[in-house]
Amino acid sequence: MEEHERTTRPESVRNTRSFARCRDSSIRGESGHHVPTVTARMSVNFTGLAQYAQPDTLTPASSPSSGVCGATPGPEESLNLECRMRSDKASGFHYGVHACEGCKGFFRRTIRLKLEYDKCERRCKIQKKNRNKCQYCRFHKCLSVGMSHNAIRFGRMPQVEKLKLKAEIKMVEKEVKSPLLADHKILIRQIHEAYMKNFNMNKAKARLILTGKTSKPPFIIHDMETFQLAERTLAVHMVTGEYPEPESDLQAGDVLPGVGRGELQQREAEARLFHCCQSTSVETVTELTEFAKAVPGFQNLDLNDQVTLLKYGVYEALFTLLASCMNKDGLLVARGGGFITREFLKSLRRPFSDMMEPKFQFATRFNSLELDDSDLALFVAAIICCGDRPGLVDVPLVEQLQEGIVQALRLHLLANHPDDTFLFPRLLQKLADLRELVTEHAQLVQEIKTTEDTSLHPLLQEIYRDMY
Repeated sequence: MEEHERTTRPESVRNTRSFARCRDSSIRGESGHHVPTVTARMSVNFTGLAQYAQPDTLTPASSPSSGVCGATPGPEESLNLECRMRSDKASGFHYGVHACEGCKGFFRRTIRLKLEYDKCERRCKIQKKNRNKCQYCRFHKCLSVGMSHNAIRFGRMPQVEKLKLKAEIKMVEKEVKSPLLADHKILIRQIHEAYMKNFNMNKAKARLILTGKTSKPPFIIHDMETFQLAERTLAVHMVTGEYPEPESDLQAGDVLPGVGRGELQQREAEARLFHCCQSTSVETVTELTEFAKAVPGFQNLDLNDQVTLLKYGVYEALFTLLASCMNKDGLLVARGGGFITREFLKSLRRPFSDMMEPKFQFATRFNSLELDDSDLALFVAAIICCGDRPGLVDVPLVEQLQEGIVQALRLHLLANHPDDTFLFPRLLQKLADLRELVTEHAQLVQEIKTTEDTSLHPLLQEIYRDMY
């Protein structure tokens, strides 16, 4: 059974320079205790690798008479609550979360009868109409939102949970009424449109290919022979959008002219594969540059700052986008025309075999957040417009641009993923993973340059120069 990422709540939040500068005021009761809102207060220090603060610990009032949110305990008010699993009306607080009768019964049966469901890796969306379609994903959704047999509690909502929920509702209502919300909606739309316009491959398109929902499946590259065949067929595909006719295709087992099966030929093939990866990176860097120029406010920055932000941000953004093209078995290449297997990449000589495995591991964790293209557009924009990059001329202006994007991202995630309150802080945590990933990648590229007979594309060479 897959393990699910769970957000823990430490006892304090480090007050560092905020990546998002999203600090929600805690609510003080008459007893002097703080009851923070459910929405996480995030602070991030981007000196070196980022450090991320987790959501605050809930501190209940010391006595039932404590006034929190300006209300004293009395008859339980009618709160219009939704089931955390499928957005139906919740009947109460069951197994640690607000749940409907259907999900309560489903979870109870699964636990008591120790049921095991057929494994599913499609990460099905659990909604009101399709809740019975995939029992495996439904049970894992129950676990991911916090249902536990150790938290058996039925009926009335505990006072602490009620106060916490009311604080969250109050905070969200305040944000919805904010005059800045209209500006954020415009910014979200503009960034999403720029994303869809400038990238050849997006997550929606990649998922259709990876789940076999397209008329033409990708060409599978699983060994050196199929790689050599792909060098020809996929080159034609990328230029024309079509595959060569069957009679003109090379067959698996054939080799290209002058290519044999010896160790020397394998080394040459690995070098060509490395150059193919470089070509894909250059194409994505070009797309990211055009995307950044379309982000409102980016071109108002000092020209040197624009170059600096792209230099330090494109690889973090690139690996974010790459995750959309990956599953546990491999990744899409050649704009979705090919699929290269993970096992084949692992079978290459070092250091080539070390190049992609960390990206697969990151993609597994990142894809579990279940972001869509509108979420990714804002996240990629936030990565590029990061105010802690070395050598910036006008840091305050960059930070102002960054803050607007991150606030828009936070509000968008609240609206787009209402059942995942802690998605925003969990997403910010991935920034540290991305920086570590880029550092490791740069070291591997340097190793390949010094130990292998290969060269680096001039654009990528410029990005790596003086970077680490």
